[in-house]
Amino acid sequence: MAYDRYVAICKPLHYETIMSRRACVQTAAMAWVAGLLQSAMHTGSTFTVTFCKGNIVNQFFCEIPHLIKLSCSDSYLREFGVLALSVLLALSCFIFIMVSYVHIFTTILRLPSEQGRYKAFSTCIPHITMVSLYLINGTFAHMKPPSLSPSSLDLILAILYSVVPAMMNPIIYGLRNKDITVALKKMIQ
Repeated sequence: MAYDRYVAICKPLHYETIMSRRACVQTAAMAWVAGLLQSAMHTGSTFTVTFCKGNIVNQFFCEIPHLIKLSCSDSYLREFGVLALSVLLALSCFIFIMVSYVHIFTTILRLPSEQGRYKAFSTCIPHITMVSLYLINGTFAHMKPPSLSPSSLDLILAILYSVVPAMMNPIIYGLRNKDITVALKKMIQ
């Protein structure tokens, strides 16, 4: 999405050529393949871990760090390697998004018309909002020092980064639709 916004704002005359149907399919396929490979690595390495500290994970889904806390085998080092690879993948995506938006914002700020700047910013704000919402909540959830005993904070943070962005996505992107905005204003008044 960041690359799409980059091409639309920084290279508008080349948009149709660069973001062809083939390019969109390839981009989506790369994202799906990366997600499948990452989840397959996590699942495969989780199956090699032996658990000796019980089988209760106090979350509403099994996260890798919580499973590692329950393990008693040496294969947790392998899982730590998979987690490190995941962090590297996430960090590289984050850097790509940030570089794209630096280019976008420098291009937007050079636009001569205020209306053009407003329109360009309004196409970027929903994506930045969603990415920020997901990354900030996920960072707080995973960078929090681990504790041996589960806390309600762990559960709240997991809900915040897994449920809230998905719930807010249609609302944030829907507000760009004029009909939805008008209906929302009528409902509020």
